[in-house]
Amino acid sequence: MPVRNEPWPVGAPCWIDCQVDDVQAARSFYTALFGWDVQDGPQEAGGYLMALLGGSPVAGIGPKPPNAGPMPSVWTTYLATEDADAAAAAVTDAGGSLMMPPFDVLDAGRMTVAMDNGGAAFGLWQAKAHHGVGRYGEPGTLVWSELHTREYQAARDFYAKVFGYSYEDLGDTDEFRYATFKRADGEAAGGFYDDRSIPAGAPNYWLAWFAVEDVDASVAKAQDLGAQALFPPTDSPYGRMSILAGAQGEVFAVIKPQMPDAGGAGG
Repeated sequence: MPVRNEPWPVGAPCWIDCQVDDVQAARSFYTALFGWDVQDGPQEAGGYLMALLGGSPVAGIGPKPPNAGPMPSVWTTYLATEDADAAAAAVTDAGGSLMMPPFDVLDAGRMTVAMDNGGAAFGLWQAKAHHGVGRYGEPGTLVWSELHTREYQAARDFYAKVFGYSYEDLGDTDEFRYATFKRADGEAAGGFYDDRSIPAGAPNYWLAWFAVEDVDASVAKAQDLGAQALFPPTDSPYGRMSILAGAQGEVFAVIKPQMPDAGGAGG
């Protein structure tokens, strides 16, 4: 299965983590669901846990930021950059915003969390000791990354300016408007979905898709562990899939892909 031991190319979805109220409960949930080996981080990491599969990092689990006020539990998708400060400046120049200035994460890397011009949150990751996702495209790992947005064309323009994305339309009707995005090196890396089902007042968001061997069994297991199926197991041209809210409300998706992974951790 695909393994990567070097930094991801600019614009690639390179890391995912979830922020929750109860880190230990999330550890138990994802260990049972995906078979992760969830390791404690160093004391200075502030309670951040590293999930491994086959000895390689696949995701992080951490507490919500202190003094953040009311916020839902969420999965965050991080996009690779060679220079977090320059990328942060590009975000604001393109009409996005930063939740905090870029900062160093021990010797692991440099990062910030930003919002695009439609309010969808994502991370920027400049790799140092931690390159990002080390296994991908196999059961229990990230296989696809997808932006769900009501501001579809504006989002395309934003990410093209910041990361050099180009797009390939898979559907361009009011019933289904979807495009895959390609990194500046031309590799497909994920998708943009014109999601008219997002409720008024709810934010646009990045959705992390995890590969599984059996979608129905995984959804049943997740429900036994306290999750809810927001979108029940359904067949699609790309594989059987489902969207879930984890036991603490964090939204993610599972799929048994029918097509080979094409663009790295996110695609």
